[in-house]
Amino acid sequence: MLKGKKIVVGVTGSIAAYKTPLLVRLLVKEGCEVRVIMTPVSRDFVTPLTLATLSRNAVIVEPFRAASGEWSNHVELGIWADAMIFAPVTANTLGKMVNGIADNFVITAYLSAKCPVFIAPAMDLDMFNHPSTRKNIDILRLYGNFIIEPQTGELASGLSGPGRMEEPDKILAIFKTFFARQNQLIGKKVLITAGPTVERIDPVRYISNFSSGLMGVALANEAQSRGAEVTLISGPSHPLTVAGGIKEIKVESAEEMYKACMKYFSQSEYVIMAAAVADYTPVRTAPEKIKKSNDNLSVDLHSTTDILKKMGQAKKPAQILVGFALETENEVANAEKKLKSKNLDFIVLNSLKEKGAGFGTPTNKISILNPGGVIHRGTIKPKEEVAKDIWDIISKK
Repeated sequence: MLKGKKIVVGVTGSIAAYKTPLLVRLLVKEGCEVRVIMTPVSRDFVTPLTLATLSRNAVIVEPFRAASGEWSNHVELGIWADAMIFAPVTANTLGKMVNGIADNFVITAYLSAKCPVFIAPAMDLDMFNHPSTRKNIDILRLYGNFIIEPQTGELASGLSGPGRMEEPDKILAIFKTFFARQNQLIGKKVLITAGPTVERIDPVRYISNFSSGLMGVALANEAQSRGAEVTLISGPSHPLTVAGGIKEIKVESAEEMYKACMKYFSQSEYVIMAAAVADYTPVRTAPEKIKKSNDNLSVDLHSTTDILKKMGQAKKPAQILVGFALETENEVANAEKKLKSKNLDFIVLNSLKEKGAGFGTPTNKISILNPGGVIHRGTIKPKEEVAKDIWDIISKK
């Protein structure tokens, strides 16, 4: 599975660097070609000679070697790699990765990466729990990096809590799972919707909702990483990091989303409708700003086209159609009703009653239903990890 893969291992100045030699050895044993890069400080925790011996390649610490006159090209390394794993990563390096502070070879290589990047933080629990660290980890996720969360246990300080770098054998398992998934959707055409729609009342006012588009984008990025040809139709939202190679179509209103969806629906093998499409839109949009008066204002609304229902009616046997249900009461019953009435293969259910789930959060908690009932109950986790769970389940059908 990993044989022949070209892996860059980056080491930074954490006591957890004692685990990196075993990680390198395990990767080499799997048939990977491994090249190790280190920050200058990391040499205080593990020697370049140890890592060079285990990787069977020279270790790079400085970009220029004065003794030999050789220059190590970080750009070429970024092109060469099939994946990069930075383990351990300190709070200092997390900040540099986020802000592009390229003051050592490890960061220049990271900024040159054209491949999947895995980051395994390791630090004391107070540093890990600090708001700046948590924010940096969230940002790195949004950049498209894969965060290998540290484990809870005894730390070098003598304290106990989150901050222990994940064990090398677990990191290896994560790598194997990633590369097994990588070709899972090759040749498949995937259509995904994301974000809200905006229904104009007048030139300055509109009806919308709190959808951020994060879940839909995470699903699109994950499908692309598994080899799919992805079309993402998204409503207005804050700028999100969409993986390269994804065809992104921007729309505003429910009607625009309907037309765009139907254009690509028939040619798509997997369709995931994660967008929060408005159920109602104004009958008339005022051409000028409606002026405030002392009278009450009424806006006549009519229902929008039920895109999911139209797709369910037109769905071919070979197509997989997935809907989302955001509920505040009778969650499972309402989701089952929607699954049946829209002729869906799966429905993803989340609730606004769950803290950390639903709109506007980087995390989510879902259940997945098929016509037979609930087949998956998740926990609170980053939306990127939720996207993996969803694809793991629906890609098996």
